[in-house]
Amino acid sequence: MSEHKINTEPTTYETFTQEEYMVMKDELLRPVQHIGKWGKVWIGFLVAVCMCGIYAYYIQETKSKYVTVALRDYTMWGVYISNFVFFVALSLIGVLMSAVLKLTNFEWYRPLSRIAEVIAVAAIMLAGVSIVAAMGRPDRLHFLFLHGRIQSPIVWDIIVIMTYIATSMILLFIPLIPSLSTCKNHLHNKPKWQMKMYAWMSFGWEGTAEQWKILKRSIGILTIMVIPLGVSIHTVTAWLFATTLRAEWDSTNFGAYFVSGAFLLGVAGMIVAVFVIRKSYNLENYLTPMHFDKLGRALVLMSFIYIYFNINEYLVPAYKMSGLHANHLLDLFTGEDSTLYWSVVFFGMFVPAIFPLFKPMRKPLPLTIIAVVVVIAAWFKRYLIVIPGLSHPYLPIQDVPDSWRHYSPSLVEMTIVAATFAAMMLIVTLFSRFFPIISVWEVAEGKLEGKDEIINYK
Repeated sequence: MSEHKINTEPTTYETFTQEEYMVMKDELLRPVQHIGKWGKVWIGFLVAVCMCGIYAYYIQETKSKYVTVALRDYTMWGVYISNFVFFVALSLIGVLMSAVLKLTNFEWYRPLSRIAEVIAVAAIMLAGVSIVAAMGRPDRLHFLFLHGRIQSPIVWDIIVIMTYIATSMILLFIPLIPSLSTCKNHLHNKPKWQMKMYAWMSFGWEGTAEQWKILKRSIGILTIMVIPLGVSIHTVTAWLFATTLRAEWDSTNFGAYFVSGAFLLGVAGMIVAVFVIRKSYNLENYLTPMHFDKLGRALVLMSFIYIYFNINEYLVPAYKMSGLHANHLLDLFTGEDSTLYWSVVFFGMFVPAIFPLFKPMRKPLPLTIIAVVVVIAAWFKRYLIVIPGLSHPYLPIQDVPDSWRHYSPSLVEMTIVAATFAAMMLIVTLFSRFFPIISVWEVAEGKLEGKDEIINYK
């Protein structure tokens, strides 16, 4: 049986009529039912970019020192680790949109939850890919599992990343089970293998009261689990820096600084994703201006929190201006990195903190433009955390060429980075073409995002 058995669970909202439910179901299944010409072109483009990245990685592994020439003893991490930190931060989108809002009973989360969960899974997977790209000997990756020492923060990172991936995938899959049954029963003209996949993955779902009880209980447990896991993964990532002997990373504020930035990036990334999905699949009835208004308010809140932790991170060392901290801060404030640094501060913190305070800027298009700017600034913020921090070691190397003190990524490195972004978008796109990107049963249960919030929205 299909998802229409949701009425076995009582809700505080009026129930759908059969006609309303069928219309909603058809609209939400439309992206899965049919892929247009431009959808295929988009998928082909993403696949092509990914293939370019694979080829660039092949070049890197066969001619390493010639194609990553700027990676020296000073800057040994480079743009790949910046990318890794960015994707780890983006993965917290699932914690904020799917877990925190769900536990705090904000009903407007319902059409957003699956979008957030898919992005979270894709982002954390690509964070792992970024780490592999940074490794000099990827064939020895398994040594981390076989011979890793628990005293090493890298092992801590591996543990929380693997746990977070597993938990996020389970949290994505379990609420998907009723949707798989709906796909099995109501999609037409799909290949037999696809229909068999729906039948196999739905595990005989029939929508009985007992099944719904187990489903809801499982989702509740996973929702509670994923919050500390999500926070811990970015905290441990911050500890990877803080436990490394670089003056610029010697901070007890780093964990909260990283987590607050991740939540800001998560909200901005969600705004962009919702806008694109809304326009691409004509889902304006479900991803409404109310959602953008709520996300805009969240963006302001996260921006002010992030500004607070940035003040903690930079103001105290800047007040003292002692030792190697002074060299680093002068580079950021007035030196070679100052243009990028102040651009990131303005576009990545003050723009999202001020502009969405005005209601016209919380409309879908202007808010999305702001969010795109924030996402770009967030990537460069991670770049500024990684690269300048490596340029001021406690024990500078003597008599090295001046070029060793400066880093700029090569074409091969940037191709691989571009491929990671293409791969993340490809994962989200393919998911939306095989499974409903908005949960049919969750929206139906909440009566189109929560009836009371729709009525009271002005």
